Amino acid sequence: MSRKILVVGAGKSTSYLLDYFLEKASAENLLLTVVDKDLSQIPSSISEHPNCKAISLDIFNEEARKNAIAESDIVVSMLPARFHIKLAEDCITFKKHLVTASYVSPEIKAMEHRVKENNLVFMNEVGLDPGIDHMSAMQVIDSIREKGGKMLLFESFTGGLVAPESDTNLWNYKFTWNPRNVVMAGHGGTAKFIQEGTYKYIPYHRLFRRTEFFEIEGYGKFEGYANRDSLNYREAYGLQDALTIYRGTMRRVGFSKAWNMFVQLGMTDDSYTVEDSENLTNREFVNLFLPYSPTDSVELKLRHYLKIDQDDIMWEKLKELNLFDDTKKVNLKNATPAQILQKILEDSWTLQSDDKDMIVMYHKFGYEINGEKKQIDSNMAVIGEDRVHTAMAKTVGLPTAIATLLILNKKIMTPGVQIPISKEIYAPILSELKNYGIVFKEFEVPYVGYNPDSVST
Repeated sequence: MSRKILVVGAGKSTSYLLDYFLEKASAENLLLTVVDKDLSQIPSSISEHPNCKAISLDIFNEEARKNAIAESDIVVSMLPARFHIKLAEDCITFKKHLVTASYVSPEIKAMEHRVKENNLVFMNEVGLDPGIDHMSAMQVIDSIREKGGKMLLFESFTGGLVAPESDTNLWNYKFTWNPRNVVMAGHGGTAKFIQEGTYKYIPYHRLFRRTEFFEIEGYGKFEGYANRDSLNYREAYGLQDALTIYRGTMRRVGFSKAWNMFVQLGMTDDSYTVEDSENLTNREFVNLFLPYSPTDSVELKLRHYLKIDQDDIMWEKLKELNLFDDTKKVNLKNATPAQILQKILEDSWTLQSDDKDMIVMYHKFGYEINGEKKQIDSNMAVIGEDRVHTAMAKTVGLPTAIATLLILNKKIMTPGVQIPISKEIYAPILSELKNYGIVFKEFEVPYVGYNPDSVST
């Protein structure tokens, strides 16, 4: 009898996930059902596979949703995080396991007792970041503790970037995931972390000028800016006594300084809508944020406002985005500045059909053992195949798929709402990921702790 996996949502992150399930379908006796409101999202190689059914389904259709879940053995939600709760309630009703790549929401966390009571596994945060970051970090942290070491420092950075061979613009960046998340990065609060035993805070208007620098062998130099709350996982990782905990996002060097121009202008603001936004040209949009002058051009006003010279690379980066085009209309009704900026950037930063993306991850572990301070640096780089089989889809989809099969095969049995930080979960997933080229390289290096020379201000 076939074992039934229900995948809800067939968006950008599912290409490798669906391939993995169908690759294992015969040996594991799997029947895959993929549901999405828009079946055009599902390639024919998937929908026409003998072990797969593709069904058009609106998750707000309660009867259809409940029927699909009732007929499955395990549910994988690849929907936006806010919709997981609908599936989660049904999974408890019909006693089905649930897997998502999203952060644990307060609503899902509140179901902990009911999930355990029904002996179910609700696995969350098992994609890339969150996901592979948890697993790769805990593997090293656990190994340090097993040797008798005491953790002093943990830093972790992840970036979704364009691959070197497809890096064709001055920003060294293209959208590889949800563009809105890029435009809104850092909004909603002050970045918080601990450095050398002291709490540190970075307000949004300074976030992109406080960056750390590091190198990944074979891929060059990168910079990282702080996540909103680096202390979210202090307890989960058992790092209550660590002197430094810092988590952030990676970009190529120079991106953050350039992005800060948009922040200072106010173009990333999402709190109000722009009047008559659909009829604005790119040039008129830029001029909204500049002082009036009867004589000076938009270009001159902008250079004066940002204090950049005409021969500055920052100026070239702005010109490259066609920001001063006086014919191209925004064509977005009742749009916020952030939405308009996103539209302009998408015109320049969307991956072309032959472009490849790249995922990079970097961890730094500082610890003390036998009175001696030591440090391990760990990194990973993954290059995508094309615009569909991206490195982002690979690093999000594969660990999600692997976790699903491990639960189905009763290799992961601990019930409850959880994230992949225990050896029962991370060891087999990281081992399987190696077969797909997702491998961390670890280096023992001299302990430097917090290095002020690596930080820009």
